[in-house]
Amino acid sequence: MGKRGEVFSSQATTPKRTYYFNVKENRMGDLFLNIVESKKQDNGMFERRQIMVFKEDMPDFLDAFDKAVQFIDRQSGGK
Repeated sequence: MGKRGEVFSSQATTPKRTYYFNVKENRMGDLFLNIVESKKQDNGMFERRQIMVFKEDMPDFLDAFDKAVQFIDRQSGGK
């Protein structure tokens, strides 16, 4: 069994949102990616959404993610 919890984290901050990319370890020692979006609401509270991507799903996830980014680039003229 590993040490559990967060083993790596990075973030991307934009004017409206912050995105967190956290690599975590479960109790069996398996690593997974936890992606969190945090957005401040008008009432001062933060709205958070998250998804988890497990190691065995990573190739398919990254392939679909790359296709979506390429589509956006083509639609926006590469901006």
